[in-house]
Amino acid sequence: MFFSQAGAQPRTWEASPSERKKLVEVFKACDEDNKGYLSREDFKVAVVMLFGYKPSKIEANSVMSSLNPDTSGISLEEFLNFVRKKKELQLYRNEIRHIFTAFDRHYRGYLTLEDFQKAFKQVAPKLPERIILEVFRFFPKKLLKTKGSLFQKYLPISHFHFTSQTNQPQQ
Repeated sequence: MFFSQAGAQPRTWEASPSERKKLVEVFKACDEDNKGYLSREDFKVAVVMLFGYKPSKIEANSVMSSLNPDTSGISLEEFLNFVRKKKELQLYRNEIRHIFTAFDRHYRGYLTLEDFQKAFKQVAPKLPERIILEVFRFFPKKLLKTKGSLFQKYLPISHFHFTSQTNQPQQ
């Protein structure tokens, strides 16, 4: 079973006409000298305007390296595609956060076996207990029993592929 099959699935996001207009306005406002593209610095400013954070050097490099090497920056269409992907990722992360919160019934920031059992009994009452135990064992114990930002640690493994006896979870 994929965790995504349990509820969290990547969603598509399309800008409404008014949202698209706003995105184009941000692009134009950040396009110094009306070049028709955003330089690396222009791109960073646009991300701050839209998402409220300055992208890391790694994120900026990743976006810029994915562009056509014959161009000097990110075009409007490439920018709109970046925003679409970013919005889709936000929707997905919000859904994962919602699922995690549902599992974390006592709002402790970590999950116990009891949390898993109760959640699975509600959403999949016929799921064998051994499967619940195997899924629970997949998570490193330090993530399940320590407080802190578990959600941030949980998110990267939310795509864990778990079938049954053939794919045993690794610790």
